[in-house]
Amino acid sequence: MRTRWRHCVMVISDCWSHMSTARATATAEQIDPPRSSPDLDVRELEKRTRLMRIITRLIAVSDLGSRDIARRAGLPVQKISDLLAGRLEHLGVDELHALRRTLELEAP
Repeated sequence: MRTRWRHCVMVISDCWSHMSTARATATAEQIDPPRSSPDLDVRELEKRTRLMRIITRLIAVSDLGSRDIARRAGLPVQKISDLLAGRLEHLGVDELHALRRTLELEAP
């Protein structure tokens, strides 16, 4: 009889542990929802990375500042900052192409 009692206590405490973990996870997701990245296509990321490298080199040799580049490309200055910080997820391929065209027109 005693072994059954101990077993029941262990099962109940184990269930309570799982419930509290689930509750903590649900609460954490409400505070900071999981980030989903819809752009996980490898080819797309490779294309963005290649464009980012080209654009950062063009920016390095350009005499223009970030504001001028953003204005001429029709993008917010924050996008240029994101690019220079390596945050590719903030820029689409179209925006990167627009930046490249803008910088190539300004190249000596």
